[in-house]
Amino acid sequence: MDINYKQFIFAREYRGLSQSELAKNIKGLSQSNLSKFEKGLGSLSDEVILKIVDYLKFPKGFYRKRVYNIVENAHYRTKSITKKQRSDIEYSDKLIGYIIDEMSESVEFPEMRLRQINIEDGFSPTKIAQYTRKYMGLTDEPVKDICGLLEDYGIIIVEVDNEVDLFDGVSFTTDNGYYVMVINRNFSNDHKRFTIAHELGHIIIHLSPNFLISDFRDKEKEAHEFASEFLMPSDYIYNSLRYLKLASLGELKRYWLTSMSSIVKRASDLKAINRDRAKYFFIELSRRGYRKKEPIDVYIDKPSLFNQAYLLHKNELNYSDEELAESFCLPIDVIDRFMKLNTPKVKMRVISKQA
Repeated sequence: MDINYKQFIFAREYRGLSQSELAKNIKGLSQSNLSKFEKGLGSLSDEVILKIVDYLKFPKGFYRKRVYNIVENAHYRTKSITKKQRSDIEYSDKLIGYIIDEMSESVEFPEMRLRQINIEDGFSPTKIAQYTRKYMGLTDEPVKDICGLLEDYGIIIVEVDNEVDLFDGVSFTTDNGYYVMVINRNFSNDHKRFTIAHELGHIIIHLSPNFLISDFRDKEKEAHEFASEFLMPSDYIYNSLRYLKLASLGELKRYWLTSMSSIVKRASDLKAINRDRAKYFFIELSRRGYRKKEPIDVYIDKPSLFNQAYLLHKNELNYSDEELAESFCLPIDVIDRFMKLNTPKVKMRVISKQA
C-alpha cells in the first residue's frame, strides 16, 4: 500500500497508544516489527496494515498525507504533564492546523496583515508591543474585542477543551502558512485575554519565516512582556498605578479587562509600587482566595473564523459531517471534537462550491 509511515505514528499517538499497546491489539503484529516500520526500516503486510487502519479509525487516505504543522511555543502549566497528555495536546493542535489547511481550499480566510519584527535587531518586547498597538490603530483604550481584532488581521483563534492544570495556549503556522492560536477555553476571561496577547507576542516576535531567533532567548519572558504592554500600555496605565490601593483593583480590572494579579505585577514592573507594596497585595489576594479565582468576570468576545469556515462547508457547500470527514480523510470523532462549536457571525466567503 502507498502510505506514509509517519502518519501511522501520528494516528497511533493521537489515539494515546504505545507501540506495544497497539501491537497487542493487532493479530500478526509484533512491537519490534512495528518499531522498524515506524522508523522506515521495515515493512508490514497489506493485511496487517488494514487491521491497523481499522483499529485506529483513521481513513486510508490519511496515511497518504504529510501532516507536519510544527507546533512551537506551547505553554504547559505543569512540568508533571504526562507523555500521553502532552501527545494529545500536540497532535490535537496539528489536526486543527490540518483542518484549517483543508478548509482553506474552499473558503477564504483573511490574510495575515500584522508586521512581524526581528527582536534580534535590538527592539525590546515593550517597543514591539507599542508599535503593534499603533499599527492596529489602538490608542489609549483597552483592547476590547481582542479575538475579532486579531482575526481581522488574519490570525485564526481556536478554543479547545483541556484541563486547566495542563495547558494555556499555543501559536504556530500551518503547513500552508496560516497563523493559528489554540487556547484553552476553560479559563476565566481575563486569563484567556492574557493568553491571547501572549501568543500574539510569539507570532509577532518569534514565528516569522524571514528571520532567525536565537535559541538562547527567553521566548516566554519576551511574550509575557509583550502581552503586558499590549493589554496595559505603560503610557496610559502608569498614573492609575502610582497610588494603587486594594480597593481600586476591581475598578482597574473592569477597565483594562485584565486580572487583579496582572495589574499588581504591572504596577511592580513599572516601578509604580515597590516590592514590599506588591508583596502586600499578593498576600491579600491569596488570603481572599483571589489567586485561584478572582471576582468580576470581564468581557471577552468569541473567536469565529474557524467555526464560521465549518458552517460555510455545512450550509453553503452542503457537506454533512460524514462527508467532511471523508473529504478531509479524518475520522468522524475528530470532526465532532474540534468543529462543533458555537459560531458568531463573521465575514468570510466561499471560494468554490466544488467538493
